[in-house]
Amino acid sequence: MNTWLKKLKHLFKNITKNPRFIDMLGSLMYYYSRWIGSTTKWDIFGLNQFYQTWHQEKSIILVIWHGRTLMIPYFWNKKRPLNALVSLHKDGRIIAKFLEKYGFGTIGGSSNSGATSAAVSLLHSLKNDTAVAIIPDGPRGPRMKMSISPLYFARKSGKPVFGATYSIEHSFVAKSWDAMLLPPPFCRGAFHITQPYYIPKDASDEELEIYRQKIEDELNMLTFKADRRFGLPQIEPGVTAKSKRYPEKNDWKK
Repeated sequence: MNTWLKKLKHLFKNITKNPRFIDMLGSLMYYYSRWIGSTTKWDIFGLNQFYQTWHQEKSIILVIWHGRTLMIPYFWNKKRPLNALVSLHKDGRIIAKFLEKYGFGTIGGSSNSGATSAAVSLLHSLKNDTAVAIIPDGPRGPRMKMSISPLYFARKSGKPVFGATYSIEHSFVAKSWDAMLLPPPFCRGAFHITQPYYIPKDASDEELEIYRQKIEDELNMLTFKADRRFGLPQIEPGVTAKSKRYPEKNDWKK
């Protein structure tokens, strides 16, 4: 029996690594997201200011919690180019396929490989008027805890940081590390954008930590507020990470 279980586990791992399987899951996520977005009655907060600032600054840095990735691309205005940083892990490749279906550009990187080149590509995008999206609690958490990485890019580029989140009534919360929200169609939803955060070029690392905490707090506050509105249980931020996040300070300095 143990031998058969091992063979089945090995077979499943091989299937989930197959590029066709990854592409299929990415496509399913895309069509599901489009279906949910088009059938949800949305209340939208902060989106006009977001796009006004994006127009003025030419590019911005957008941060999104891993568990709220699904619906954020639905609100993207395709007139403005955007590159998303995605993990080289299997989950990251699925998300990359999902985002590419929406028309996002993607930049691959992780703590184990590609971190330096990813950091360089992110800064290059910002300096060439292409916004970037970062999942700052990915690829393995802790959920809803923001890494310092986006602040380094903001300080270096002078571009503002925004956070985006949403909630939809009657959603199911997956029992995964990121507590992914899985919404049903034909419901009410709320979409929120934080205020813009500009990081001074001469900000010290201690000051960066203050900004990091402010952005994390506002993004969590908006998430909690939206979930409470629809009677969803409050999802608490995680405590421990399953792996190191990326890219870190030394990566973009190289």
